[in-house]
Amino acid sequence: MVNGSNADKESIKKQHAKGRLTARERIEILLDKSSFTELNELAELKSHNYDLQNKKKAGDGVITGYGKINGKPVCIYAQDFTFMGGSMGEMHNLKIAEIMQHALKIGCPTIGLFDSGGARIQEGIRGLDTGGLIFKANTLASGVIPQISVILGPCAGIAVYSPALTDFVFMTKKISNMFITGPDVIKSVTGESIDFNGLGGPLVHNEKSGVAHFISENEKESFETIKLLLSYLPQNNMENPPVINTNDNQNRINSRLKDIIPKDSKKSYDVKSIIEEIIDKNTFLEIQPLYAQNAVVGLARLNNNTIGIVANQPKILAGCLDINSSNKIARFVRFCDSFNIPIINLVDVTGYLPGVNQEHNGIIRHGAKVLYAYSEATVPKISLVMRKAYGGAYIALVSKDMGFDKVIAWPQAEIAVMGAEQAVNIIFRKEKNKAAKVKEYKEKFLNPYEAAKHGEVDIITEPKNTRKTLINCLEMLINKRERRPAKKHGNMPL
Repeated sequence: MVNGSNADKESIKKQHAKGRLTARERIEILLDKSSFTELNELAELKSHNYDLQNKKKAGDGVITGYGKINGKPVCIYAQDFTFMGGSMGEMHNLKIAEIMQHALKIGCPTIGLFDSGGARIQEGIRGLDTGGLIFKANTLASGVIPQISVILGPCAGIAVYSPALTDFVFMTKKISNMFITGPDVIKSVTGESIDFNGLGGPLVHNEKSGVAHFISENEKESFETIKLLLSYLPQNNMENPPVINTNDNQNRINSRLKDIIPKDSKKSYDVKSIIEEIIDKNTFLEIQPLYAQNAVVGLARLNNNTIGIVANQPKILAGCLDINSSNKIARFVRFCDSFNIPIINLVDVTGYLPGVNQEHNGIIRHGAKVLYAYSEATVPKISLVMRKAYGGAYIALVSKDMGFDKVIAWPQAEIAVMGAEQAVNIIFRKEKNKAAKVKEYKEKFLNPYEAAKHGEVDIITEPKNTRKTLINCLEMLINKRERRPAKKHGNMPL
């Protein structure tokens, strides 16, 4: 059956005219062929307000059930915009909460396909109350099963909170929107004029707000990316990520690295070229590529194993940490830790971004999230210092005392409190000729050998041997187990 019983032909035509697929079409494209089993297909709304009984249809505007993607079980729900704009009423919400609870019981990922104008106003408070069941289910499932939200139309009001509680949010150009209050409400309350796309379109949430993680050209591309993402993930937090043979040589020499990194440490380069050279070929899936671009995060494979990559991007803000990149890194690290994915840092960082705006907007609090996330994480953590690792950012991304299992450095790495010029200006502020002091400071501190003498660097390796060295470290750490003190939960600096 291609189109739902609760979607007449005229409604389906309107949906297609907007460039959007129907709920059933989406499920059929995303899941393995003939693998979908629908649940609660005949559920109907109960309310008698505003002649709703004359409008009710089986399913109540959402399709729920389970199926498979690449042979592995998933639970799924798809809002049907052709029935009352996909609005979220009592039975609609109960169906979503129930399939999420089912996913939690059997330990498989959940995928929500969102296409909703928000709460069904005619049902009053019951539509709101049962929305709370969804949010609670999201929260209980967090860190236990992967949760994916796909925005494939409007996502407004109470509909937006569930995606924000999930691990990954996908948006599609031209058709996706997310906002708590729409343009009309904003106009009436604040006087600001803005259209749907400018308020909560795909670029807004991928570039500015950081709410979304992926942006696609169309729905089918979005579904292909979801399938790819799932190939890196375990079904639940009790499993290890899948090992997939990439046919890449684990002893491959990284001879290109010396040409990628400029000899002048003040010149920039694209860290993504470093990532692609080191990991198994063509396995890097970048997450939030348009947001906080001074940090690069994503999933990849190293010697066939899933890994999480966190890298500073020297091309943007010299790769330093700021408020947005701190949030981006912390959330990604906590995801990896939840699902047993080892983390590898590629470090070239001058520190946290200075500035009045950063300080007033809470860089202390947001920067502390990075410290919290890494300290909390018990998965294997490997840090490679490629060029610079200064100050508080060094502690956050490199320090063995923070809990990094292995620290690797290239011979040209600079590990210190700050750069030579800044340090000399503070230590010898009254001296006029500081060139000799700068040279002395560089020789004494700005190299990995001093840190290695104190046991803070485990391995100094030539860039060409980076892949081999990382694989050896990962192989040694892959079965690492580390306990944390018993507690209800920590109090992260949110």
